[in-house]
Amino acid sequence: MHHKISSILLLFLPFLITSTQVSRPFLKDLKVNGSKESFNATAANEKLNTTYSVVPDWPDGSVKLGSVSAVTLDVDGNVVVFHRDDRLWTANTFDMSNVYREQFKGAIKGFTVLALDKASGRVVYKWGRNLFYMPHGLTIDHENNAWATDVALHQVMKFGPKGSSDKPLMVLGSKFLPGQGNKFCKPTSVAVLKNGDFFVADGYCNARIIKFNKAGEQILQWGEHSFMGHSFPVAPRNHFAIPHALTLLQDKNIVCAADRENGRIQCFTALNGTFVGQFHSQTIGDRLFSMAYSPASNGQFFIVNGPDSPNTPVSGYVMDYKSKNVLSRFGAQNFQFSNPHDVAVSEDAEEVYVVELDPYKVYKFVKSKTDKSGRIPVKPTVTSVDDKDLPSAAKTTRSDRKKGSLALLVVVLVVLFGVLTLAMTLLISRRRRRGCTKLGSKRTRYAWDLPSKPDGFRLGNLLDRKKSGFEKLDQNGSDDEKTTAVLTT
Repeated sequence: MHHKISSILLLFLPFLITSTQVSRPFLKDLKVNGSKESFNATAANEKLNTTYSVVPDWPDGSVKLGSVSAVTLDVDGNVVVFHRDDRLWTANTFDMSNVYREQFKGAIKGFTVLALDKASGRVVYKWGRNLFYMPHGLTIDHENNAWATDVALHQVMKFGPKGSSDKPLMVLGSKFLPGQGNKFCKPTSVAVLKNGDFFVADGYCNARIIKFNKAGEQILQWGEHSFMGHSFPVAPRNHFAIPHALTLLQDKNIVCAADRENGRIQCFTALNGTFVGQFHSQTIGDRLFSMAYSPASNGQFFIVNGPDSPNTPVSGYVMDYKSKNVLSRFGAQNFQFSNPHDVAVSEDAEEVYVVELDPYKVYKFVKSKTDKSGRIPVKPTVTSVDDKDLPSAAKTTRSDRKKGSLALLVVVLVVLFGVLTLAMTLLISRRRRRGCTKLGSKRTRYAWDLPSKPDGFRLGNLLDRKKSGFEKLDQNGSDDEKTTAVLTT
């Protein structure tokens, strides 16, 4: 009985959680620096800078797409998209045991993989006819091999460059048979190391990550459901509510997973799957569909969230890997999307690509102008925002400006005081030479007269009676990041 209930929940989970109005009692809100009720995600989003601009009229108008589930870049820089052509994933697509109900339709007859020129947006090559039933994830590795996941087939397939004439080089999983162990259940994504080892996110049903060697032999696995059997205030490490996408941090030898319904990124060592850390922000919300990584600027995540609630905009975000702060946002219409499913970024982070299930779109974004340091210029309106709501870079800049102004004021006052003192001393000396003071008379002492003590004149004595000298200016910026703080364990 328990097994049947679990199967029913897993079957309808993708549709229950897609509704923007439905409550999700089995997922506790991940709280950061205070209660969720007191946080205004819309206001936080409005304070973010926009660092990427959408390219109009891209791709070329001749490109026709269905629901686009994945986007990646090949070794030549082409933008490769994976789409479902005439297929839709509805509540009736799978039965209660996660078996695909529409096998009678046959495989998708159209080209499901299109490679687009990054400049013109025209189709460079295409493949994937009569192969897939419900496309989901697509990855192009360093050797230009293509790795695809199909949630209807419950399979992972490896193809050679440009699809190797639609003939897979490797197929893992049992066709149309969901399961555990050596089988998959709606696998979502693949990430490939340079030594040929690869990871599979499995996926909607099994909530695990599996590592394979180059030959397709399983090495290890980890992960379990965060919404099955227990309810957690914050989902523990290695627990997933749909590991929906994978990305590699090649420069750090780390693999990261988009923990979709927990609204976070979990990262692990690529060697043995040891937990490294997690990334979450209330600004992004409780649903995180996909992320891509660029080593530029010491490491950045490019993230797309999903429909959640009217108070959480659906957008793209840039998150700093080291500080875990949300740096900026980007989107198509009013900096927002409708139903984004995947994101890809160039290695230098100059170009970002986002695909949507509905509308059937792929967007190209290019990086806006930044200063020489590579930091995002702060909007003039941000000056009216409390420091606690600013990213660390903006707060540091504001703090430095204040300190610089104070130091300049002190210098000006000291110079002015010195000039006045010198002027009064010269005036008194001139009066003495002219005989304005009678010999032998008791001269009146003025406040500006030099002291008669041997230690002489000290400016510090006038500024600080306790002789503590000038007050040392604080050189440390604030580390208190309220708005874009991220939980990490």
